Amino acid sequence: MNLIIRLFITAIVAFLLTKILPGVYFESFSTAIIFAIVLGVLNIIVKPILSILGFPLTIITLGFFALVINAIMILMTDYFIDSMHVKGFWWAFIFSILLSFITSLANSMFSDKD
Repeated sequence: MNLIIRLFITAIVAFLLTKILPGVYFESFSTAIIFAIVLGVLNIIVKPILSILGFPLTIITLGFFALVINAIMILMTDYFIDSMHVKGFWWAFIFSILLSFITSLANSMFSDKD
């Protein structure tokens, strides 16, 4: 149940961010739900590989390259979803930073305190 709530929070935050950021576009809220699912799958499968390969750059840049990996994940998600559009790397970068920050705040507010 916690996974479904987290995916729904990610979808809501992503959908609201597309209303604020002109460089990221979803056709509908259902696209945001699909975005959350695809991003979750890519985070499980692809992100660990990119993180291992980019580990030296992450160390050299004091963690900044991890933000670049997040932007790459957004661009990969855009590639797989036709009803989503990201205008470029910098829009994906800004979107990923805001999505990570706001989603982590929302998840901490709605998470179980077990």
